[in-house]
Amino acid sequence: METNYLTDIMLPLSLAVIMLGMGLSLVPNDFKRVVLYPKAASIGILNQLLILPLTGFFLLWVFGLSRPELAVGIMILAACPGGPTSNLISHIAGGDTALSITLTAISSLIAVITIPLIVNLSLAFFMQQGEFIPLPVFDTIIKLTLITLIPVSAGMTIRARAEKFAGKMNKPVKIISGILLFLIILAAIMNNRDIFVSSFASVGPVALSLNVVMLSVGFLSARLLKLRTAQGITISVESGIQNGTLGITIASTLLYNDVMAISPAIYSLIMFMTAGFIIAWANLGMKKIKVTA
Repeated sequence: METNYLTDIMLPLSLAVIMLGMGLSLVPNDFKRVVLYPKAASIGILNQLLILPLTGFFLLWVFGLSRPELAVGIMILAACPGGPTSNLISHIAGGDTALSITLTAISSLIAVITIPLIVNLSLAFFMQQGEFIPLPVFDTIIKLTLITLIPVSAGMTIRARAEKFAGKMNKPVKIISGILLFLIILAAIMNNRDIFVSSFASVGPVALSLNVVMLSVGFLSARLLKLRTAQGITISVESGIQNGTLGITIASTLLYNDVMAISPAIYSLIMFMTAGFIIAWANLGMKKIKVTA
């Protein structure tokens, strides 16, 4: 990520394509489901937008991550909502897909405002004065809107006006999104491979702990509130599977700091591994439990 071409053009463009793909799967009723599932939606959004950043901050304090840029990177990731990946994992794991889409859509709207606030607080706490430039809140909201909400809206508009076309494009765009996600993570690793290798030992435990804790908190909070098992799986996934692409984009494109992008990249690798365990557990272990989809 040493060139402006990659950070200023390819990263935002790739994220926009991914968010366009998410928009192709959305309909206005997805936003109305908050009224239909107020308890499930509330706990899911609370976990994503409040519990996740607080847990990230607590774990950074526990592990004492020495390099401040990597600590900020964890907080950037913790500020990001779930992305299209969480919808796919929730579906494969037998979760409530409609609820997953709803949580992703609502949290993505709110995160446009919460991300610059959380990131600026993290910069001020972990970095020394003069070592960083705060994100301008209004400008950041505009930029996040352009690369996330506008493509989502475009995808929804395409689906509303040409549903058959959107249906045909949904799978190819998802495949392209997956490829782009892989390439973005690979670029973050390869362009900082020396730092990545040396940082994995310190960032890995924090990222793994954050991921496992939030997956557990999501499922347990849903069960404590007596939600259906399928909703519990979804809230678990939405709480622990974050939009790593957005995190990398914020670090590299908005903050111009490739080191900060390493933490979201490491988290993304780890969350794909834990997602495999979730899917296996849900489809094998949970067969003994009646799941109402």
